[in-house]
Amino acid sequence: MGIETVLLLVEQQSLESILEMPWNDVYQGMESGTFRDFRPKKSDRLSRLFDIDCEAEILDWMELIGAKDGSMREVLQNLNKGEEGLLLLMNYMSLGHWECWEARTYLYLDVALDRVIESRKDLYSSSTWSDLKLKLANLPEDEFANMVCIDWMNRRKQLGETIDEKEDPKIIPTFEAHTRNSKLLVHAITTWENTEGIIGIVGREHLEAVNWGHGVYNLSNYLHQ
Repeated sequence: MGIETVLLLVEQQSLESILEMPWNDVYQGMESGTFRDFRPKKSDRLSRLFDIDCEAEILDWMELIGAKDGSMREVLQNLNKGEEGLLLLMNYMSLGHWECWEARTYLYLDVALDRVIESRKDLYSSSTWSDLKLKLANLPEDEFANMVCIDWMNRRKQLGETIDEKEDPKIIPTFEAHTRNSKLLVHAITTWENTEGIIGIVGREHLEAVNWGHGVYNLSNYLHQ
């Protein structure tokens, strides 16, 4: 399995509410499950960790840190790598996330932006995702999925690979995955653009939390604003 690109859709008001709570109250709330009713409503189409899994990750991390005085935000601001805790809370206070193998994300962004994404730095840059919002928000999902699949098949032809499912049984499952992923990307971008109070946080598996997000919503900037 490859590294995955992630777009996390966070409900900012819910996130701010938990950041203002005392550290120990957050711990007790996660331990008892009393925050579950305050999680944003899950997107019908995007994936999200189950309550109990999110809570377990947050509790494990908090136990490593130990008991602290002050609000959650104050504690995180004074921790080395407090952004790790912030990212866990963002996952908890999210509608869901879009995720896709990074290698496929290059393809989708190449098609969406009509240019070649040259590097990983380019793939995750603020300007790339700002342009992506302009291109994909409110675009018909089927239109973009068709563009992606045509481009993918043309690339296979150029490499001398078959597009006949009788010769390669992986053709149909891969076609279906590209269709599904590209439609969900449009859905996630459109939700990000059109839903008041939602912030989009872009990152990738195994990327340090301090490098997630862009501009004022970069996790370090957000934590210390």
